[in-house]
Amino acid sequence: MTTRPGATVLVLCAFACQPDEQDALTPQIEIRDSAGIRIIENPRPLEGLRLPWRIGPEPTVSIGERTGEEPYMLYLPSSFFRFPDGRIVVANRGTEEVRVFDSRGTHLATWGGEGDGPAEFGALADVAPWPGDSVMAWDFGDYGVSIFAADGNYARSFFLQSGTDPPRRGPRPVAARADGTILSIDDRRFGDSALVQVWDAKGGVLPSPGVLPDEEVREVRAPGGSTERVGVAYTRQLLTAVWGDLVVATLNKPYEIRAFRADGALARIVRLEHERRAPTEADRQTYVEGRMAERRGAVDASTGEPIPDGLLALMREFFESIPVAEHFPAFSAILADDTGHLWVREYDYPQEERPAPLWTVFDPAGRVLGYVETPRGLLIGQIGEDYILGRAEDELGVEYVQLWPLARSEAEQGQRP
Repeated sequence: MTTRPGATVLVLCAFACQPDEQDALTPQIEIRDSAGIRIIENPRPLEGLRLPWRIGPEPTVSIGERTGEEPYMLYLPSSFFRFPDGRIVVANRGTEEVRVFDSRGTHLATWGGEGDGPAEFGALADVAPWPGDSVMAWDFGDYGVSIFAADGNYARSFFLQSGTDPPRRGPRPVAARADGTILSIDDRRFGDSALVQVWDAKGGVLPSPGVLPDEEVREVRAPGGSTERVGVAYTRQLLTAVWGDLVVATLNKPYEIRAFRADGALARIVRLEHERRAPTEADRQTYVEGRMAERRGAVDASTGEPIPDGLLALMREFFESIPVAEHFPAFSAILADDTGHLWVREYDYPQEERPAPLWTVFDPAGRVLGYVETPRGLLIGQIGEDYILGRAEDELGVEYVQLWPLARSEAEQGQRP
């Protein structure tokens, strides 16, 4: 759709409802251009509204076993994706290996392994598809990017910085784009900001979004008397994704999604009507107890012994001193699927856990379609045209990479249960 700068277009979203309810229930989406930026103002879908898309009752492929052959014993599968031909690639971080399976989950090959030589990893973090049916693998240990050919042969390595020597600390790749460029984020050197960059296939930086706001950071006195800068309770976060030919780099509050062009310029702002909510004292206590639960049962790294009660008491005092954000985040994750739709996971408030994760789906132009629920406990890594690929755990903590069938209706409109 093309509009004149400053012009406004109202789009009627025909969510499914009875004819006599149509005028009352059909929300209006406002689309306008401002200084070359497309702005889409979306109303919030009706509560209970669901897209007529269906996820199967169980996975059709499940990779992982409690006992069995080594390739099927997954340990920390940190990243995974599916090729168009059905092959599934898994970064098995626990063994520093890239494992490849066919469309039915049968093991085909294993690449890499622990080490500091070519095609080896010190801390394998992510894998992603690369042009030519190749695979990109990123090593958190030396910040190196390795490329493997479709047959598993090691091709080359490079770093996301000038020069060929490993950087002491560098940007973290978060996605490989279809054109062979890489989206990265560096959020460890800028405090309350993060550096978002795009790199070419040789590790050279391209025009990029640059430094953007990140966490809400405050100074807090630590147990030893020193002052530390920490993120507030229920802080905002900078989330990133590749959405078609756009790069999404956006805070998760307010409910606003910002997408940038290849030249780093802001191209699109997608907003969704959202009622801000402030944390209560009970929410603050929930945050403190959650942080303490992470420490109980842990060991002191210097002694190997359980953390003593006195130190735990100081930790509680520290966590209780952390300021609380003025408002909760609006959403917690973003993911673009293989058809260009954007999935935004709604934020789960403390003590109000949903029966299943709830996602708001936007069409490729940024117009809201409705809600979709995904399987409980499934950490989604990729959404294809007719499948969802994610990681799950059973009651014993055994990890699996699973493919769930997804059926989309031809009419992209929501429906009430």
